[in-house]
Amino acid sequence: MKRQMLMLALIGALLADGAAAKVKLPQLFADGMVLQQQADAALWGEARPGAKVVIAPSWTKAKTVVTADADGRWKATVATPAAGGPYELTFNDGEKLTLKDILIGEVWLCSGQSNMEMPVRGFSAQPVEGSTDVILGARPEVAVRMCRIKRSQTLQPQDTCVATWFRHTPEGVAAASATGYFFAKYLHDHIDVPVGIIMSDWGGTHIRQWMPRELVARVAPETDLAFLDGDTVPKAASCTNYNGMLHPLAPYTIKGVLWYQGESDRTVPDRYRVWQKAFVEQLRTMWNNSDLPFYYVQIAPYSYGDSASPESALFREAQDRNQDEISHSGMVVTLDLGNEGCIHPAAKRQVGERLAMLALAKDYGFPCPIDMESPRYKGVTFADGKAVVDFEAGRFGLAPLGQELAGFEIAGADRVFHPAHAQVARSRRGVEVWSEEVPEPVAVRYAFHNYVEKASLFNNAGLPASSFRTDDW
Repeated sequence: MKRQMLMLALIGALLADGAAAKVKLPQLFADGMVLQQQADAALWGEARPGAKVVIAPSWTKAKTVVTADADGRWKATVATPAAGGPYELTFNDGEKLTLKDILIGEVWLCSGQSNMEMPVRGFSAQPVEGSTDVILGARPEVAVRMCRIKRSQTLQPQDTCVATWFRHTPEGVAAASATGYFFAKYLHDHIDVPVGIIMSDWGGTHIRQWMPRELVARVAPETDLAFLDGDTVPKAASCTNYNGMLHPLAPYTIKGVLWYQGESDRTVPDRYRVWQKAFVEQLRTMWNNSDLPFYYVQIAPYSYGDSASPESALFREAQDRNQDEISHSGMVVTLDLGNEGCIHPAAKRQVGERLAMLALAKDYGFPCPIDMESPRYKGVTFADGKAVVDFEAGRFGLAPLGQELAGFEIAGADRVFHPAHAQVARSRRGVEVWSEEVPEPVAVRYAFHNYVEKASLFNNAGLPASSFRTDDW
């Protein structure tokens, strides 16, 4: 009996040792994933302390060998080729672990709140335009993959998270972020390489929830962070989404970041300008890339209980100004896509495709004979009872020419705004604005309210200008 017990104990020890020997990977690394092309792609995981881990990609004969530290942790990079696949990736520390069906292409992180989270299938009673055909038409041979990060708010930064890769099937597309999916599909269709998106988002979150403790303490010192030393996660608490859903993702190699957030911070536009800039700097530190592209979406018109209020217009203004403060960034204007009674616009395809246009223009050198960025307010002059508002309007200028533009207001020294006539100037670089009620104008505003019925000023490619004001009242 004693001998049998000794043998069982020995077998158990051997089995336990074998289990410990097998390489463990974060769930980000899984069958069906996408790795960034032509990069030193970051890999990491766990093995027995001191074990040598041999990493063998099927796209090359070269192998990478790394040794686990005293805690069993290891990190490595592997050089990836130009876009292609499917490939395999084997990890071996005496026991093999092989990941299959890996594509090499472009990888983008998609983050933010509910308008990024909103899936292709829509929210309850809040559909996404055109989603039925997109979902039913999804085919697995299309080289677009989506990785969903499970919701998690934690008090301390986590090394791992729950991540699931989905292929381009009806089920996978239906559950994907609509904004992220339409970005990925448009990018894939235009550069003809696999595209992967990592979706880490949570509705109703503030930007400070996506920041680490030391950053919040620096840019928002009034924030009480003592709860992080406790054992309970308060609702909408700073740092907690960063800890659970962003920190575990770095340094998974990505091309850039897409950000759709702001509705929850709309009441503090001046603070948000500082926070967003600091947030981007933090992302670039996390990924050790000072030029990491950052493209974001301007919040869309919505009533917020008072359609005429300028509150969210002030926030849209802050978002627009940050394009000048944040290098290698760009903003998608959604002034033409809002819904007065629903904070989640159904027109997600346009948002995703406009984000993709920014990436095509700024990161992929895509040759295109159109202007791929929205017109931006530049300055104003006043003369002979009219205002002439100048724009950065690309090669082909403003549109539509020869039509009355809605949404413009003009004011004199009394600071009372009146509805105004407006039309694109013959130069197509400016807009002429006037009103019989204001013989000596000193200020112009366009769509400067929470909600506007429709945008009227575009470029020649149909991209809308943002709401703006020429005053600082």
